[in-house]
Amino acid sequence: MKEKLFSWIENAEALAVELETELTKRPAVSPGSGGEGELEKCLFLESWLKSHGITQLERYDAPDERAKGGVRPNLIATIPGSEDGENSSRLWIMSHMDVVPPGEEKLWSSDPWTVVRADDGPLGARLIGRGVEDNQQGLVSSVLAAMAFTAQGIKPARTIKLLFCADEEVGSVFGIEWLVKNYRSLFRKNDMVLVPDGGDVNGELIEIAEKNILWIKFTIRGKQSHGSRPDLGANAFLAASDLAVRLHNGLSVIFGDCDPLFDPDCSTFQPTKKEANVPNINTIPGEDVFYMDMRVLPRYSRNAVIAEIYLIKVKIEKEYHVTVEYTICQATESQPTAANAPIVKLLEKSIPEVYAVTPKPIGIGGGTVAAHLRNIGIDCAVWTKTQVSMHQPNEYALLKNIIGDAKVMALLGLG
Repeated sequence: MKEKLFSWIENAEALAVELETELTKRPAVSPGSGGEGELEKCLFLESWLKSHGITQLERYDAPDERAKGGVRPNLIATIPGSEDGENSSRLWIMSHMDVVPPGEEKLWSSDPWTVVRADDGPLGARLIGRGVEDNQQGLVSSVLAAMAFTAQGIKPARTIKLLFCADEEVGSVFGIEWLVKNYRSLFRKNDMVLVPDGGDVNGELIEIAEKNILWIKFTIRGKQSHGSRPDLGANAFLAASDLAVRLHNGLSVIFGDCDPLFDPDCSTFQPTKKEANVPNINTIPGEDVFYMDMRVLPRYSRNAVIAEIYLIKVKIEKEYHVTVEYTICQATESQPTAANAPIVKLLEKSIPEVYAVTPKPIGIGGGTVAAHLRNIGIDCAVWTKTQVSMHQPNEYALLKNIIGDAKVMALLGLG
């Protein structure tokens, strides 16, 4: 069966180019980024799938009055497997339909919304256009894998569910987050999920864990005074500077475990953005504002970190006679997927058959949509063989990666 599936996928390059081209013609930019959303792209994809033999389709539309049609569509395609009972494990492949804007179009060598095929260069044929890699490579590969089963009349070992989400690029509020909140019953505890939206140029890295993210705004208020009389004021900038250093040093010690799964292997607590305070040199500032980006190993809870921040804040207030307020700008937590989870083991078995590399489970400091499912107890792995050209001018996807990833996904379906 593997040979039949691989043969069909290898002969599907024209279909891959056709689907990439048609998807790119329909810009699915979020209303938050000045676009109309995913509706046109979803309607095309739904029709295209039906015309190519994938007919078991369901739409889940998140309401968004800013978007065309007033909705942000999420589409699910199902290919029933041999084991399809209520307690059976299913394979989900979750890609996203939305893309980022092209940015400065003068930096593109062609129209971002028209796919251009280039066959020159040592890497082979590549398709150029906005969204062709992020995330249409994963989307198209998943479709080719599913079509290989239906076209060859082969029933996968487990049911395959292709999930085409909205809103990944700006937070997933209308995508997987909305689905988990409103249609939790779609997912079973023993389901496996592949997110083909991150990886490396060799196809070796399987992302199974993410650091918890805390972005915090700190506002320090003291008392403004003349630069020659700091004794009459309370220097908010000085207090803020000490606070930033104590948070960085203190939290790094308290939450000091290392985990070789990640790079860097420790939690990080970094002061980043700083707002302007006084406009002149000879004034002691009465208010100062700065921000910190904290990436914390998943073994530590967000609440534990916040509790330590509070204790450091109290000490600064007492020593500098200021008040310190903090506002959480972003806080996400993600449970890790175990290194021996079924989806990870399947990938470790399947990837070498296609790419002849040794897969390596890793953790990352950034956040992905996998967190929403991991946090309800579903194993997710993020993997693809990518050129990492996403969000750049002249974004491109290698045709051989689209075909190769489809083969890996087909192997996952075989079990």
